[in-house]
Amino acid sequence: MPDGAVALPTFQTNLFIGGEFVPAASGATFEVLNPHDNSLLANVSEAGAEDIDRAVVAAQKAFKVWSKMSATERGRMIYKLADAIEADGPNLAMIETLDTGHPIRDTRNLDIMRTVQTFRYFAGMADKYEGSVIPVDTGFLNYILRVPLGVVGLISPWNFPLMFTSWKMGPALAAGNTIVFKPAELTPLSTMRIAELAAQVGFPAGVINVVPGFGNKAGQRLAEHPDVAKIGFTGSTATGRRIVQASAGNLKRVQLELGGKGANIVFDDANLTAAVNGSAFAIFHNQGQACIAGSRLLLQETIADEFLDKFLTLAASIRIGDPRDPTTEMGPLTSRMHQEKVLSYCAIAHQEGGEILLGGKAPDGAVFKDGCYVLPTVVKAQPQDRVCMEEVFGPFVSVTTFRDEEEVLTMANGTSYGLGGGLWTQNLTRAHKIAGAMDTGMAWINCYKRFHPGSPFGGVKDSGYGREMGFDAMHEYTEPKSVWVNVDANIPNFYPR
Repeated sequence: MPDGAVALPTFQTNLFIGGEFVPAASGATFEVLNPHDNSLLANVSEAGAEDIDRAVVAAQKAFKVWSKMSATERGRMIYKLADAIEADGPNLAMIETLDTGHPIRDTRNLDIMRTVQTFRYFAGMADKYEGSVIPVDTGFLNYILRVPLGVVGLISPWNFPLMFTSWKMGPALAAGNTIVFKPAELTPLSTMRIAELAAQVGFPAGVINVVPGFGNKAGQRLAEHPDVAKIGFTGSTATGRRIVQASAGNLKRVQLELGGKGANIVFDDANLTAAVNGSAFAIFHNQGQACIAGSRLLLQETIADEFLDKFLTLAASIRIGDPRDPTTEMGPLTSRMHQEKVLSYCAIAHQEGGEILLGGKAPDGAVFKDGCYVLPTVVKAQPQDRVCMEEVFGPFVSVTTFRDEEEVLTMANGTSYGLGGGLWTQNLTRAHKIAGAMDTGMAWINCYKRFHPGSPFGGVKDSGYGREMGFDAMHEYTEPKSVWVNVDANIPNFYPR
């Protein structure tokens, strides 16, 4: 697609604090680049500690209004936001594509749809999330209220900024909290657009505050702020550990959805056509930039050669190009720095004796020379190799063979991560056995990377703790308050007079 064939959308570039778009207190800005050619998209205001403090004050003030609003009315406001996002879908999809490199066919058909679906799910949840009554001693009534936490700090990653905005905002708002949201500095533009839409549909000032900036300034202040009741973070395990340390000052609640190194197991009785297609989607969708990516392909020895022939043919046929082109299936990685990181693992694989079966470099051609592209990469490796243990976070899959269920379970559970994993088999008993034995927060059988707003999403071990989505997410954004009532006047006090 020739450059200039599609007009750039208009980007909001200021911080959103207290219902207004304002520059950073310091006047500082940072560049947001298009990863297709590293051209400048926008100069965005850079939030610092003073801006975080202003946003928290605005959110505290708004909490007095938002938390007292009826749950039905909160849900109605979230529904209006979902409708506005759907109506703005083509514009938002283009913003997301330009900012992230995610192909337009996916942002239009998946990201917008999933974002709207998530907001609508939690809009409906707002007045259906109930407390409970506990059966206690005769003569007493004990009921449990679920109360909002207060001001919550939300920090999203750069790989799916639009969807993660809905994953975090949806339950936080439905539960009655107010928000200070820090999008990733690489990809803040779609979240800023959602802030604009929230203002347009009438959210009270200060309920939603969006403060793009860097982790070591804005993120650090948000995590350590004494008036922030919770941090919800999605990102790397290393950053998650730093957030836990920074949050200790006021013992705020922390929810972490961190890295992954998903095992994708193919048994010899699998439907190979389905497994090949599903495994390619598991690793190459969004250029492999997904915490739940099936980045370790574990193949039973008896079908490994046949599977690999089909898989390599499919991977080599993936259409790479300008993400604005509707025919593009894989775009660039989101930044030059990340492109270099992914390519460095190709060198690591070679050093450790791995065999690069496909890719392992940037594509040739003038259209790719200024962008952040990496070819679909398939590497034969051993379970203990770094490429099988460390999160590459790109279109990079390691391939290892196994003999039996016992061996593959050892491999699958042999990393420090535990977010998601999958398996392909037509044996129902084996399917449930292996899924139950995988040390992960999620497991997929004869599919991969499926999720829904009603199903809990999260991991174990170095993949974090807490859950996005569903009733579990509402638990994460509320506290239980136990209320005791003496309903029998004849029950004596302990010190009767």
